[in-house]
Amino acid sequence: MTLTLRPPSTMAAMLLLTLAFFATTALSETLKAPEGEVILTVTGNVHVTNAMDKAEFDLEMLEALPATEFTTSTIWTAGEQTYTGVELKTFLDSLEATGTMIDATAINDYSVEIPISDAVEGGPILAYKSDGAYMSRRDKGPIWLIYPYDQNADYRSETIYSRSIWQLDRLNVK
Repeated sequence: MTLTLRPPSTMAAMLLLTLAFFATTALSETLKAPEGEVILTVTGNVHVTNAMDKAEFDLEMLEALPATEFTTSTIWTAGEQTYTGVELKTFLDSLEATGTMIDATAINDYSVEIPISDAVEGGPILAYKSDGAYMSRRDKGPIWLIYPYDQNADYRSETIYSRSIWQLDRLNVK
């Protein structure tokens, strides 16, 4: 058996690289991989990932996060409906997201910028149910970023309505 000794500086560098690799790997493994169809992909300044610097979610993963619901009317639907989903704040916190803006993009490539400051308790949710039923693409699903318009007059503005993106499938935190 031959023992090769390396200079201390090389050994220290190798140790640091190994530790950095395991620290990065451990962090990215805190979010499980989706088992079903990926319906939401988050990129940018997120520190909890599951797929090469991004976080991918299937419906089951979204439902595993704390759910919130509210009843509100919208300018796009008739009457009040009850929406169920995860608060944007809770969602971003779970990914340890940092930044000031979110680029939100829909399946049809409609895109809108949303300030991170909108992500507050009692604010918008990533809704996956309307009146207890999952939302199909035809019904603005599978995810609709929706605000509780009836609970806060500040949410009844053209600016907020433009941020209420349905068929959402991509977020980029910057």
